[in-house]
Amino acid sequence: MEQSMTTFRPLHDRVVVRRLTGEEKTAGGIIIPDTAKDKPTEGEVVSVGPGARNEQGQIVALDVKAGDKVLFGKWSGTEVKIDGEELLIMKESDIMGVIG
Repeated sequence: MEQSMTTFRPLHDRVVVRRLTGEEKTAGGIIIPDTAKDKPTEGEVVSVGPGARNEQGQIVALDVKAGDKVLFGKWSGTEVKIDGEELLIMKESDIMGVIG
């Protein structure tokens, strides 16, 4: 079932990430077929949840925000289709860091 970003809101410490496509040619100009490409581990944060609750029951806001470019594990997240676009939903802990 396809969702719309206008009706989809990630919960808790979940983050919606748009995978950034990798380079399709090597430095020497060789074109890499889709079947030989590794999935890139770089993406842009589209939407974030409000945060997770700590031991005292208080909501702790996430460190990432919409628009951040991030690195994440190769197999992190769950692939979903929202507004016809392939996106990933993952926990903030799956994100290794923010670029720039």
